[in-house]
Parts: sequence; C-alpha cells; structure tokens
Amino acid sequence: MTSKTHDLHDKRLADAWATLQAHSDKGLPLDRDPSRLAFADPEFLLRRETRGLRMQLELMKPDLQMREHGIENTVVVFGSARFRSEEETRALIAQAEAAGDAAAAQRWQKLARNAHYYEQARAFGKLVAQYSNDKEPEDKLFICTGGGPGIMQAANRGSYEGGGLNIGLAIALPMEEEANPYVTPALSFKFHYFAIRKMHFMMRAKALVAFPGGFGTLDELFEVVTLVQTRKAKQVPIVLYGSDYWKRLIDFAFLADEGVISPEDVKLFEYVDTPGDAWDAIKRFYEL
Repeated sequence: MTSKTHDLHDKRLADAWATLQAHSDKGLPLDRDPSRLAFADPEFLLRRETRGLRMQLELMKPDLQMREHGIENTVVVFGSARFRSEEETRALIAQAEAAGDAAAAQRWQKLARNAHYYEQARAFGKLVAQYSNDKEPEDKLFICTGGGPGIMQAANRGSYEGGGLNIGLAIALPMEEEANPYVTPALSFKFHYFAIRKMHFMMRAKALVAFPGGFGTLDELFEVVTLVQTRKAKQVPIVLYGSDYWKRLIDFAFLADEGVISPEDVKLFEYVDTPGDAWDAIKRFYEL
C-alpha cells in the first residue's frame, strides 16, 4: 500500500510539472487553477501572501544540504566581483585594444591594478582547504563565498585546487546569474532574498575575510561587524585584507574620535596583507 501511495504521489507531481512545462513551451500565461498541487503551483507560490513561505524555503534548503555534507564551520570570503586573474585581465585588455574600445581598455587597465588580490584570495582558499583535508569532520573549515566571479571565484578556486569542498551562496541578479565553476556543485545555492543569504553567511561562519570590494562587500562587512558589536553574533576573526585599501577607504579612528563607535570596536577586526597572515589570524583566534 505504501509503495502504491508513493507512486501515486510521484505521478501527480510529475503531471503537475508536465503541465507547467507545456505552458512554458507554448508561451502561455499561467492562469489560476485551484486543482493544481499547491507546492507545484508557481502562480500560488509567487503571491505576496506566500512570501513568508518562500523565505522559509530559502532558509531550509541550503541548511539541509549543508548538513548532509557535514558543513558546520565556514570561512566566509567577501570581495569585488570585478577583479579578475592577472592572466584574464591581460587578455581582456588586449581584446579591448584590438577591438578599438578605448573605454573598455581603460576600465580593465584600472582593474588590473587589483588583479593581485585575485591571486591572493586563491592562495588563501587553498590554505584553508589544505588545512582541513586531514581533519575530523567537526574540525574542518570550508570556504564559503557569494558564488560569483572575481574574489569569490578566486577563493572557491583555491579551495577546489586544495582538494576541499566549498560553498557558493549566489544571488539572482541581472549581472550575475550563474555560480562560478569552482563551487562544489552540491553546495552551489541560488537566493532571491539578500536577507536569507546573509543569514546563511553567518550561520556557520567561524571567520570573515574581506578583500577589497565595492557596495556589496561593504554591505556584508558592516552587517557582520554590527552583529558582533551588538553581541547578536559570537565574536569571530574579522580580517580586512589589503591594509592600504581599507585604511584609505574608511577612517575607523575618525569614527572612534567622534564617539559614534567605542575605541574597543576598532579591535573587532585586523588588517593583513598576505594569505599567510590572514590564515595566521584565524589560527591565533582558535589556537589551531
């Protein structure tokens, strides 16, 4: 009886998805249909009233998948999606110059100044993976990024080259649709809600390494610093990679001088300039 019931459920679900596929193939609008299974009904699931359900699902799906793979401790790496490897940057400059696109060539030449950060994020990711390879599951550390290009790809790539599993928490954006190719396929997730994605960054984070970046990097950095400052999250190593960049970008001492943060808040993070120093900061904190 159980087997027949299971087959019946499978068939109903398959039929529901076949109906949706047929509508898609023919370019037909998806009208309301009370007889459609609720969990196979995009029109229903995308209603404003079901937003809470969608957020719950985005929280649950990656959590279950990471548990299945023994992912308990992550090192989160943030940084610019625009930085490329030194090799790729040279190729892009040459391509733009060959096409006579002076604006593109100038843009890539500007970004070329920071191509070394890609290589350093790659080296850091490899260090973390190599440390974890022979550890017990509860002691392993896994690289976790936003799953996109640039610094995110570099850290995932280093972990991949070091023989480790790594996580990509991608976000559905017009300019970033697919995760980079170095994310472990079973741990490559796509989010619609930034808020739920941020929760997953912090749920297993044992350290944060922030490479130079733009609005997204700053948003994620200050989210973590605020959570730690307000004791909404446990203190973890927060590493700002590239001291010249960060000190030029943000004058944290000025904030302390103005009294808008406490002098102790400046000690929530530290600056580093090499992959080894970033890894040493984490090792010191946890006495590894």
